[in-house]
Amino acid sequence: MPDPFLVLIIALALGFGVVNGFNDAANAVAASIGSRALSPRNAIILAGCFNFAGAATGTAVAQTIGKGILAPGVISEFGYLPVIAGLGAVIIWGSIATRYGVPISLTHGFIAGLAAAGMALVGVRAVVWGVMRRILISVAAAPALGFAGGFVLMVILLWALRHNAPARMRVVFSRLQWLTTAFLAFSHGNNDGQMPIGIITMALVIHTGQNGLWERLSISNPETWWIIVISAAAISIGTAVGGWRVIRTVGIRVTALEPSQGFAAQFSAAAVIEGASRLGIPVSTTHCASAGIMGVGATRRLSAVRWGVARRIVAAWVITFPVCGGIGYLIAWLLKSRF
Repeated sequence: MPDPFLVLIIALALGFGVVNGFNDAANAVAASIGSRALSPRNAIILAGCFNFAGAATGTAVAQTIGKGILAPGVISEFGYLPVIAGLGAVIIWGSIATRYGVPISLTHGFIAGLAAAGMALVGVRAVVWGVMRRILISVAAAPALGFAGGFVLMVILLWALRHNAPARMRVVFSRLQWLTTAFLAFSHGNNDGQMPIGIITMALVIHTGQNGLWERLSISNPETWWIIVISAAAISIGTAVGGWRVIRTVGIRVTALEPSQGFAAQFSAAAVIEGASRLGIPVSTTHCASAGIMGVGATRRLSAVRWGVARRIVAAWVITFPVCGGIGYLIAWLLKSRF
C-alpha cells in the first residue's frame, strides 16, 4: 500500500504547480497581451508549451529547494511534516492572491513557509542560513535588475530606432514578442517550474532513504523522468488556464505598453531569471517581470507608471514572507502536536 503521506505531498506539490501557473501565467504573457502583440489565446498556449520545456530542463533550482533550505536533521527527524506545512501555506496564500488578482512570489512563499515550519519544529537551527541569505539577497536584487534592464534596454531601443517609422516598428516588435514571450515562459519554467520537482524528489528521498536520488534526477533517467514530466505538466496546465485577474493587473493596469516596450520588459526579465536558474537560485519571476514592465514604463516619464498599482504589488511581495511563514509555522505546530 502506498505511503499516504507520500501520496499527499505529491498531490500538494502538483497543486502548488497548478496554482503557480495560475498566478505566474501573468509573468510570461502580460506584456505581450498588454501591448496587443499577441492575442490572449495565442499567448497562453505559447506560454504553456514553453513553461513545460523550461521545467523539463535542468535541476539546479530543484536541488536548492529540496535539500538546501532545511538542515538534514530536520527532515530525518520529522520527515514529511515541514514539507506539508510549507506546501499548505503557499497554496492557501497563492489561491487567495490569485482570486484577487495580486501577483505574488510563490517561490518565496514556499521558501518562507518551509523555513518557518522547520523553526516551529526545532527552532532557528532548522534553517540553512547561508542558502537563505543568497535567496534573501535575490529578493531585492532580481527586481532591481529587472527594472534597470527594462529601463536601459528601452532607452537603447528608443535611441537606435529613433529614425524609423513607429508603425513599422510596432509590426516588427509585435513579431519579436513571440520570441520574448517564449523566452520568458521558458525561463519561468526553468526556475519556478523546478519547485514541484524539488518537493517531490525530497519526499521520495524521505520515503526511500536514498539521497543518491538527487544525483539521478534527470528527464533521461528511467527512474526519475516521471517526476519532471508531471511537475512540468502541472505548471503548464495552470499557465494554460491562466490567471486572468493577475494578467490584467500586470499587463494593463501598471502602465500602457507598446510592442517595443513589451519586448524590452520581457527580454530583461527573462535574462535575469535564466541567469539565476543557471546558478540554482530560486528568484521571483513575478518580481522580475513586473519590475521590467515598470522599468520600460518609466522611460516615457515617471508618471506613466501607475505607482499606486505598483505599490500594491510591492506590498504583496513584502507580506508574502510573513504571511506564508506564519501559516507554515501554524500548520507545522498543529501537525507536531497531532503526530
